[in-house]
Amino acid sequence: MLQTASFTGLLKTILIIMLVYYGIKILSRIFAPALLRYVTKKAEKQFGQQFNQYNRQEPQKKEGETVIDKMPQSKTSNKNVGEYVDYEEID
Repeated sequence: MLQTASFTGLLKTILIIMLVYYGIKILSRIFAPALLRYVTKKAEKQFGQQFNQYNRQEPQKKEGETVIDKMPQSKTSNKNVGEYVDYEEID
């Protein structure tokens, strides 16, 4: 049995879609600020924990103390790169 779409059914569907759309829009205006505050507090807490964890890992240094973390690489030059040939430009 084949059913055809009626005009009232189509109108009902469009009305339901519009009601759901505007309902979500109104609810988001009410709850969005609270949700953003929750998310920012959560992120602030997480960043604070990471910052504290990083500070604990750093050893305490005395004022004026110099610490070298990495030794500089010694530059070795190869003197046997070839012969230098002077040249002139020709116009």
